[in-house]
Amino acid sequence: MLETRDLTIRFGGHVAVDRVSCRFEPGTLTAIVGPNGAGKTTYFNLISGQLRASAGSVHLNGHDITAESAPQRTHRGLGRAFQLTQLFPNLSVLENVRPAVQSRRREGLNLWSVWSDHRNTLERAYQLLERVKLGDRADAPAASLPHGDQRKLEVAMLMALEPSVYMFDEPTAGMSVDDVPVVLDLIRALKAQRDKTILLVEHKMDVVRELADRIVVLHNGQLVADGEPEAVIASPVVQQAYLGTSTVEEPA
Repeated sequence: MLETRDLTIRFGGHVAVDRVSCRFEPGTLTAIVGPNGAGKTTYFNLISGQLRASAGSVHLNGHDITAESAPQRTHRGLGRAFQLTQLFPNLSVLENVRPAVQSRRREGLNLWSVWSDHRNTLERAYQLLERVKLGDRADAPAASLPHGDQRKLEVAMLMALEPSVYMFDEPTAGMSVDDVPVVLDLIRALKAQRDKTILLVEHKMDVVRELADRIVVLHNGQLVADGEPEAVIASPVVQQAYLGTSTVEEPA
């Protein structure tokens, strides 16, 4: 489904991602972990098209998409949720989701149509808001939502695109204890469909243990471990490079 081959990016003399080759299959959730500055978000940015690679390539469904823009990759089925929320703050919660539904259905924007002409689109948008527990905030400005609800809204927007590859960059960061289960349940439901490829950058090791089928560890931009969660977490190279200790603890 998704593959990177010797993917590399240099910023001056610094190699932020160094020849990372990895293949991600449908029906699996891969957690990408590593210490701060390991290159995790940069690797995500290279895959989704926010950054252009210095060397190497990205392939989706057998197509080389290395030269394609982020929007082009989105249309091919790459869906990305960011570490920092990417919303339209002055629009309502519903109006943040509706364009994503329209984009998926190729409806476009018709200035001559009335609101009621898009009933199916609205229904789909409301359904997604209900799934993330924001149905009662549909008319509220996105900027008025607390941080946890903004994270949930971004997940709803991502789900509206119905991508084949979901990329979550620390989806529970800054969320309250009450909000975290909602997002994790959504990720579990996506995983249960068995036809989606899910990549997850996450620092919370309890979340990684629970959700991941596989863990990929980056350190200084290089792939240093790749395998089943328990084996990877227990490996000396991960405990030293990622956890900095001989016992498994949650990183700061």
